[in-house]
Amino acid sequence: MTPLSPGSTIGILGGGQLGRMLALAAARLGFDVVVLDPEPDCPASRVCARHLVAAYDDLAALDAMAGVCGVVTVEFENVPAGALEALIARGVAVAPGPRALSTAQDRVEEKVFLNAVGAPTVDFHPAATAYEASEAAAALGGHVLVKTRREGYDGKGQAWASSPEQASAVFQSLGGRPVVLEAPAAFRRELSIIAARGWDGAMAAFPLAENSHEAGILRRSIAPARVPLDRAREAEGIAFRVLAGLDYVGVIGIELFELEDGRLLVNEIAPRVHNSGHWTQDGALTDQFEQHIRAIAGWPLGPVEARAQVEMENLLGEDVLRWSGIAAEPNSRLHLYGKREARAGRKMGHVNRVFPL
Repeated sequence: MTPLSPGSTIGILGGGQLGRMLALAAARLGFDVVVLDPEPDCPASRVCARHLVAAYDDLAALDAMAGVCGVVTVEFENVPAGALEALIARGVAVAPGPRALSTAQDRVEEKVFLNAVGAPTVDFHPAATAYEASEAAAALGGHVLVKTRREGYDGKGQAWASSPEQASAVFQSLGGRPVVLEAPAAFRRELSIIAARGWDGAMAAFPLAENSHEAGILRRSIAPARVPLDRAREAEGIAFRVLAGLDYVGVIGIELFELEDGRLLVNEIAPRVHNSGHWTQDGALTDQFEQHIRAIAGWPLGPVEARAQVEMENLLGEDVLRWSGIAAEPNSRLHLYGKREARAGRKMGHVNRVFPL
Protein backbone atom coordinates (compact mmCIF):
# COMPACT_ATOMS: atom_id res chain seq x y z
CA MET A 1 0.00 0.00 0.00
CA THR A 2 1.23 3.49 -0.83
CA PRO A 3 1.56 5.41 2.46
CA LEU A 4 -1.27 7.87 3.08
CA SER A 5 -0.18 11.49 3.17
CA PRO A 6 -1.22 13.80 6.03
CA GLY A 7 -4.54 15.34 5.07
CA SER A 8 -5.91 11.99 3.86
CA THR A 9 -9.08 10.59 5.39
CA ILE A 10 -9.30 7.44 7.50
CA GLY A 11 -12.59 5.66 8.19
CA ILE A 12 -13.46 3.96 11.47
CA LEU A 13 -16.36 1.52 11.86
CA GLY A 14 -17.43 2.06 15.45
CA GLY A 15 -17.60 5.22 17.52
CA GLY A 16 -17.05 4.08 21.11
CA GLN A 17 -14.12 4.96 23.31
CA LEU A 18 -11.64 3.04 21.16
CA GLY A 19 -12.87 4.84 18.06
CA ARG A 20 -12.55 8.14 19.93
CA MET A 21 -8.95 7.50 20.92
CA LEU A 22 -8.09 6.27 17.42
CA ALA A 23 -9.60 9.45 15.96
CA LEU A 24 -7.57 11.61 18.34
CA ALA A 25 -4.37 9.76 17.40
CA ALA A 26 -5.16 10.11 13.69
CA ALA A 27 -5.82 13.83 14.05
CA ARG A 28 -2.46 14.31 15.76
CA LEU A 29 -0.79 12.75 12.71
CA GLY A 30 -2.66 15.10 10.37
CA PHE A 31 -5.45 12.82 9.17
CA ASP A 32 -9.16 13.52 8.96
CA VAL A 33 -11.46 10.82 10.33
CA VAL A 34 -14.92 9.66 9.27
CA VAL A 35 -16.73 7.50 11.84
CA LEU A 36 -19.66 5.23 11.03
CA ASP A 37 -21.75 4.37 14.09
CA PRO A 38 -25.51 4.00 14.60
CA GLU A 39 -25.46 5.98 17.88
CA PRO A 40 -25.97 9.72 17.15
CA ASP A 41 -24.04 10.86 20.22
CA CYS A 42 -21.31 8.22 20.32
CA PRO A 43 -18.01 9.24 22.00
CA ALA A 44 -16.04 9.45 18.74
CA SER A 45 -18.65 11.66 17.06
CA ARG A 46 -17.39 14.71 18.96
CA VAL A 47 -13.73 14.39 17.94
CA CYS A 48 -13.94 13.42 14.26
CA ALA A 49 -14.36 15.37 11.03
CA ARG A 50 -17.57 13.57 10.03
CA HIS A 51 -19.98 11.11 11.62
CA LEU A 52 -22.17 8.83 9.50
CA VAL A 53 -25.14 7.80 11.62
CA ALA A 54 -26.11 4.41 10.21
CA ALA A 55 -25.95 0.68 10.74
CA TYR A 56 -22.58 -0.89 9.97
CA ASP A 57 -24.00 -2.74 6.97
CA ASP A 58 -25.88 0.27 5.56
CA LEU A 59 -24.79 0.31 1.91
CA ALA A 60 -25.42 4.03 1.40
CA ALA A 61 -23.24 4.87 4.40
CA LEU A 62 -20.54 2.46 3.22
CA ASP A 63 -20.69 4.11 -0.22
CA ALA A 64 -20.18 7.51 1.41
CA MET A 65 -17.24 6.20 3.44
CA ALA A 66 -15.68 4.51 0.42
CA GLY A 67 -15.88 7.75 -1.53
CA VAL A 68 -13.61 9.71 0.80
CA CYS A 69 -11.42 7.27 2.77
CA GLY A 70 -7.97 6.02 1.89
CA VAL A 71 -8.28 3.18 4.38
CA VAL A 72 -10.99 1.94 6.76
CA THR A 73 -10.49 0.21 10.11
CA VAL A 74 -12.63 -1.08 12.98
CA GLU A 75 -12.77 -0.25 16.66
CA PHE A 76 -14.32 -3.54 17.78
CA GLU A 77 -14.48 -7.08 16.44
CA ASN A 78 -18.25 -7.51 16.16
CA VAL A 79 -18.59 -5.28 13.11
CA PRO A 80 -20.16 -7.51 10.42
CA ALA A 81 -17.42 -8.97 8.24
CA GLY A 82 -19.75 -8.32 5.31
CA ALA A 83 -19.35 -4.57 5.84
CA LEU A 84 -15.61 -4.92 5.27
CA GLU A 85 -16.19 -7.06 2.20
CA ALA A 86 -18.54 -4.39 0.81
CA LEU A 87 -15.87 -1.74 1.29
CA ILE A 88 -13.22 -3.90 -0.36
CA ALA A 89 -15.59 -4.45 -3.31
CA ARG A 90 -15.72 -0.66 -3.63
CA GLY A 91 -11.96 -0.46 -3.92
CA VAL A 92 -11.15 0.68 -0.40
CA ALA A 93 -8.24 -0.71 1.62
CA VAL A 94 -9.48 -2.30 4.86
CA ALA A 95 -7.29 -3.14 7.86
CA PRO A 96 -7.58 -5.50 9.58
CA GLY A 97 -9.34 -7.59 6.96
CA PRO A 98 -12.55 -9.64 7.09
CA ARG A 99 -10.73 -12.88 7.94
CA ALA A 100 -9.39 -11.48 11.21
CA LEU A 101 -12.88 -10.38 12.25
CA SER A 102 -14.62 -13.58 11.25
CA THR A 103 -11.99 -15.65 13.08
CA ALA A 104 -12.33 -13.65 16.29
CA GLN A 105 -16.14 -13.60 16.09
CA ASP A 106 -16.39 -17.40 16.43
CA ARG A 107 -14.66 -18.81 19.50
CA VAL A 108 -14.29 -22.27 17.97
CA GLU A 109 -12.79 -20.95 14.72
CA GLU A 110 -10.51 -18.76 16.81
CA LYS A 111 -9.15 -21.68 18.83
CA VAL A 112 -8.73 -23.89 15.79
CA PHE A 113 -6.77 -21.12 14.08
CA LEU A 114 -4.62 -20.41 17.13
CA ASN A 115 -3.57 -24.01 17.59
CA ALA A 116 -2.85 -24.33 13.87
CA VAL A 117 -0.33 -21.46 13.99
CA GLY A 118 1.39 -22.70 17.13
CA ALA A 119 -0.42 -20.49 19.64
CA PRO A 120 -1.68 -23.08 22.17
CA THR A 121 -5.01 -22.78 23.98
CA VAL A 122 -6.83 -24.75 26.67
CA ASP A 123 -8.54 -27.96 25.58
CA PHE A 124 -12.01 -27.28 24.15
CA HIS A 125 -15.05 -28.87 22.52
CA PRO A 126 -17.88 -27.24 20.53
CA ALA A 127 -21.51 -28.08 21.26
CA ALA A 128 -24.72 -27.24 19.44
CA THR A 129 -27.22 -29.00 21.73
CA ALA A 130 -27.68 -29.55 25.46
CA TYR A 131 -26.75 -33.22 24.99
CA GLU A 132 -23.55 -32.30 23.16
CA ALA A 133 -22.71 -29.83 25.93
CA SER A 134 -23.08 -32.57 28.52
CA GLU A 135 -20.94 -34.97 26.49
CA ALA A 136 -18.27 -32.33 25.90
CA ALA A 137 -18.13 -31.48 29.59
CA ALA A 138 -17.64 -35.14 30.45
CA ALA A 139 -14.80 -35.41 27.92
CA LEU A 140 -13.11 -32.34 29.47
CA GLY A 141 -13.34 -33.62 33.04
CA GLY A 142 -16.68 -32.19 34.17
CA HIS A 143 -15.61 -28.74 35.39
CA VAL A 144 -15.78 -26.43 32.36
CA LEU A 145 -16.34 -22.87 31.22
CA VAL A 146 -19.25 -22.67 28.76
CA LYS A 147 -19.17 -19.75 26.30
CA THR A 148 -21.42 -18.80 23.42
CA ARG A 149 -19.53 -19.29 20.16
CA ARG A 150 -20.44 -15.81 18.98
CA GLU A 151 -20.84 -12.44 20.69
CA GLY A 152 -20.20 -11.94 24.37
CA TYR A 153 -17.55 -9.70 25.92
CA ASP A 154 -16.48 -8.48 29.39
CA GLY A 155 -17.68 -11.75 30.93
CA LYS A 156 -21.05 -11.79 29.13
CA GLY A 157 -22.27 -14.93 27.36
CA GLN A 158 -20.42 -17.39 29.57
CA ALA A 159 -20.78 -19.35 32.79
CA TRP A 160 -19.01 -22.11 34.69
CA ALA A 161 -20.41 -25.63 35.01
CA SER A 162 -19.16 -28.11 37.60
CA SER A 163 -20.61 -31.27 36.02
CA PRO A 164 -21.89 -32.59 32.69
CA GLU A 165 -25.49 -32.18 33.93
CA GLN A 166 -24.87 -28.59 34.88
CA ALA A 167 -23.22 -27.94 31.51
CA SER A 168 -26.48 -28.94 29.87
CA ALA A 169 -28.38 -26.48 32.07
CA VAL A 170 -25.86 -23.71 31.39
CA PHE A 171 -26.26 -24.33 27.66
CA GLN A 172 -29.98 -23.67 28.02
CA SER A 173 -29.40 -20.59 30.20
CA LEU A 174 -27.20 -19.10 27.49
CA GLY A 175 -30.09 -19.22 25.07
CA GLY A 176 -29.61 -22.67 23.58
CA ARG A 177 -27.13 -21.25 21.07
CA PRO A 178 -23.97 -23.02 19.86
CA VAL A 179 -21.26 -22.89 22.50
CA VAL A 180 -17.68 -23.85 23.15
CA LEU A 181 -16.72 -25.64 26.37
CA GLU A 182 -13.25 -24.95 27.72
CA ALA A 183 -11.18 -26.89 30.24
CA PRO A 184 -10.08 -24.71 33.19
CA ALA A 185 -6.56 -23.30 33.10
CA ALA A 186 -4.60 -23.44 36.35
CA PHE A 187 -2.91 -20.12 35.67
CA ARG A 188 -0.59 -18.10 37.83
CA ARG A 189 -1.62 -14.81 36.31
CA GLU A 190 -3.21 -13.22 33.28
CA LEU A 191 -0.96 -11.42 30.81
CA SER A 192 -1.51 -9.70 27.50
CA ILE A 193 0.59 -8.54 24.61
CA ILE A 194 -0.21 -5.75 22.18
CA ALA A 195 1.45 -6.15 18.79
CA ALA A 196 1.24 -4.59 15.35
CA ARG A 197 1.93 -5.50 11.74
CA GLY A 198 2.22 -3.18 8.76
CA TRP A 199 1.24 -3.65 5.12
CA ASP A 200 4.88 -4.50 4.40
CA GLY A 201 4.91 -7.33 6.96
CA ALA A 202 6.99 -5.45 9.54
CA MET A 203 5.99 -6.38 13.11
CA ALA A 204 6.54 -4.94 16.58
CA ALA A 205 5.28 -5.84 20.06
CA PHE A 206 4.92 -3.77 23.20
CA PRO A 207 6.12 -5.12 26.57
CA LEU A 208 3.70 -7.47 28.30
CA ALA A 209 1.02 -6.26 30.71
CA GLU A 210 -0.19 -8.11 33.80
CA ASN A 211 -3.97 -7.89 34.17
CA SER A 212 -6.58 -8.39 36.85
CA HIS A 213 -10.31 -8.77 36.20
CA GLU A 214 -13.42 -8.31 38.31
CA ALA A 215 -16.73 -9.86 37.21
CA GLY A 216 -15.20 -10.57 33.81
CA ILE A 217 -14.19 -6.92 33.21
CA LEU A 218 -10.59 -5.75 33.12
CA ARG A 219 -10.01 -3.73 36.26
CA ARG A 220 -6.31 -2.86 36.08
CA SER A 221 -3.16 -3.54 34.09
CA ILE A 222 0.43 -3.15 35.22
CA ALA A 223 3.08 -2.73 32.55
CA PRO A 224 5.73 -3.58 31.75
CA ALA A 225 4.95 -6.86 33.51
CA ARG A 226 7.83 -8.43 35.38
CA VAL A 227 8.48 -11.55 33.32
CA PRO A 228 11.64 -13.48 32.45
CA LEU A 229 13.17 -12.66 29.08
CA ASP A 230 12.34 -16.10 27.66
CA ARG A 231 8.66 -15.64 28.63
CA ALA A 232 8.55 -12.26 26.90
CA ARG A 233 10.11 -13.77 23.78
CA GLU A 234 7.61 -16.65 23.84
CA ALA A 235 4.71 -14.17 23.99
CA GLU A 236 6.21 -12.13 21.17
CA GLY A 237 6.59 -15.27 19.07
CA ILE A 238 2.95 -16.16 19.65
CA ALA A 239 1.86 -12.66 18.65
CA PHE A 240 3.95 -12.66 15.49
CA ARG A 241 2.64 -16.08 14.41
CA VAL A 242 -0.94 -14.88 14.89
CA LEU A 243 -0.31 -11.67 12.92
CA ALA A 244 1.37 -13.51 10.06
CA GLY A 245 -1.27 -16.27 10.05
CA LEU A 246 -4.05 -13.75 9.60
CA ASP A 247 -2.08 -11.57 7.14
CA TYR A 248 -3.03 -8.91 9.66
CA VAL A 249 -2.53 -5.15 9.36
CA GLY A 250 -2.94 -2.96 12.44
CA VAL A 251 -2.76 -3.48 16.20
CA ILE A 252 -3.99 -6.67 17.85
CA GLY A 253 -4.50 -7.57 21.52
CA ILE A 254 -3.75 -11.12 22.67
CA GLU A 255 -4.80 -12.29 26.15
CA LEU A 256 -2.62 -14.97 27.72
CA PHE A 257 -2.64 -17.33 30.69
CA GLU A 258 0.72 -17.92 32.36
CA LEU A 259 0.55 -21.41 33.86
CA GLU A 260 2.26 -22.48 37.06
CA ASP A 261 5.00 -24.16 35.04
CA GLY A 262 5.64 -20.96 33.07
CA ARG A 263 3.98 -22.03 29.82
CA LEU A 264 1.73 -19.56 28.02
CA LEU A 265 -1.71 -20.34 26.63
CA VAL A 266 -3.78 -17.95 24.53
CA ASN A 267 -7.13 -17.07 26.05
CA GLU A 268 -8.42 -15.00 23.14
CA ILE A 269 -7.45 -12.49 20.48
CA ALA A 270 -8.94 -9.06 19.86
CA PRO A 271 -8.41 -7.75 16.30
CA ARG A 272 -8.22 -4.12 17.39
CA VAL A 273 -6.60 -1.84 19.92
CA HIS A 274 -7.11 -3.34 23.36
CA ASN A 275 -8.09 -2.17 26.85
CA SER A 276 -4.94 -3.67 28.38
CA GLY A 277 -2.86 -1.55 25.99
CA HIS A 278 -4.11 1.78 27.34
CA TRP A 279 -0.97 1.98 29.49
CA THR A 280 1.01 2.77 26.33
CA GLN A 281 -0.58 6.23 26.12
CA ASP A 282 1.64 7.40 28.98
CA GLY A 283 4.20 4.63 29.29
CA ALA A 284 5.55 3.81 25.82
CA LEU A 285 7.40 5.76 23.14
CA THR A 286 4.48 5.17 20.76
CA ASP A 287 1.00 4.47 22.09
CA GLN A 288 -1.17 1.67 20.69
CA PHE A 289 -3.58 4.09 19.00
CA GLU A 290 -0.87 5.91 17.06
CA GLN A 291 0.70 2.55 16.23
CA HIS A 292 -2.57 1.34 14.74
CA ILE A 293 -2.96 4.48 12.64
CA ARG A 294 0.65 4.21 11.49
CA ALA A 295 0.17 0.57 10.48
CA ILE A 296 -3.07 0.96 8.53
CA ALA A 297 -1.86 4.17 6.84
CA GLY A 298 1.26 2.43 5.53
CA TRP A 299 3.64 4.43 7.72
CA PRO A 300 6.63 2.88 9.52
CA LEU A 301 5.75 1.34 12.87
CA GLY A 302 6.79 3.42 15.85
CA PRO A 303 9.17 2.40 18.65
CA VAL A 304 7.55 0.23 21.33
CA GLU A 305 9.97 0.56 24.24
CA ALA A 306 8.54 1.45 27.65
CA ARG A 307 9.50 4.83 29.06
CA ALA A 308 7.72 4.43 32.40
CA GLN A 309 6.05 1.87 34.66
CA VAL A 310 2.28 2.30 34.49
CA GLU A 311 -0.67 1.04 36.47
CA MET A 312 -3.81 1.46 34.38
CA GLU A 313 -7.14 1.43 36.22
CA ASN A 314 -10.45 1.24 34.39
CA LEU A 315 -13.05 3.70 35.66
CA LEU A 316 -16.35 1.80 35.66
CA GLY A 317 -19.75 3.38 36.22
CA GLU A 318 -19.69 5.88 39.07
CA ASP A 319 -15.91 5.51 39.45
CA VAL A 320 -15.81 8.40 37.00
CA LEU A 321 -17.19 10.69 39.73
CA ARG A 322 -13.73 10.47 41.32
CA TRP A 323 -12.32 12.50 38.41
CA SER A 324 -11.49 15.56 40.51
CA GLY A 325 -9.43 13.64 43.05
CA ILE A 326 -7.69 11.63 40.34
CA ALA A 327 -6.86 14.79 38.40
CA ALA A 328 -5.15 16.15 41.53
CA GLU A 329 -2.79 13.16 41.80
CA PRO A 330 0.63 14.30 40.55
CA ASN A 331 1.52 11.00 38.85
CA SER A 332 -1.88 10.33 37.22
CA ARG A 333 -2.99 10.89 33.65
CA LEU A 334 -6.77 10.87 33.31
CA HIS A 335 -8.48 9.71 30.09
CA LEU A 336 -12.27 10.22 29.98
CA TYR A 337 -14.46 8.96 27.14
CA GLY A 338 -17.18 11.58 27.05
CA LYS A 339 -20.02 9.13 27.73
CA ARG A 340 -23.16 10.88 28.96
CA GLU A 341 -24.45 8.28 31.42
CA ALA A 342 -22.50 6.39 34.10
CA ARG A 343 -24.08 2.94 34.30
CA ALA A 344 -22.85 0.11 36.51
CA GLY A 345 -19.95 -1.71 34.85
CA ARG A 346 -19.79 0.74 31.95
CA LYS A 347 -16.29 1.85 30.94
CA MET A 348 -16.31 5.60 31.46
CA GLY A 349 -12.58 6.25 31.31
CA HIS A 350 -9.26 5.11 32.67
CA VAL A 351 -6.38 6.52 34.64
CA ASN A 352 -2.71 5.77 34.04
CA ARG A 353 -0.59 6.13 37.16
CA VAL A 354 2.95 6.67 35.98
CA PHE A 355 6.14 5.73 37.85
CA PRO A 356 9.82 5.71 36.87
CA LEU A 357 11.13 2.45 35.44
